[in-house]
Amino acid sequence: MTKEELYNLSFQLILHSGNARSLAMEGIYAAKEKKFELALEKLQEADNEFSHAHRFQTQLIQAEAGGQDFDTPILLIHAQDHLMTAMTLKDLAREIVELRQEINNQ
Repeated sequence: MTKEELYNLSFQLILHSGNARSLAMEGIYAAKEKKFELALEKLQEADNEFSHAHRFQTQLIQAEAGGQDFDTPILLIHAQDHLMTAMTLKDLAREIVELRQEINNQ
């Protein structure tokens, strides 16, 4: 994998992770307004963005597992950080939406 390909892959990870993070936050905001159906839709959209991000991440893992050796650019580390942070936020968003639903149904 060339350095250019690594950069492109890193940008794709950042793009889809950022989209997922934003959608998870939109889900929280929708739940706050008691728009639970919209909140769940936003969380599903976030999951879809994570699916895209995971495809790019899988390419990296498969390349390395296949014996390809490459220098890891800082941009790739930054992209992985974006992905992990967004995943954590989405998990918390799901919990917040469910909690707001429970409170609303009481």
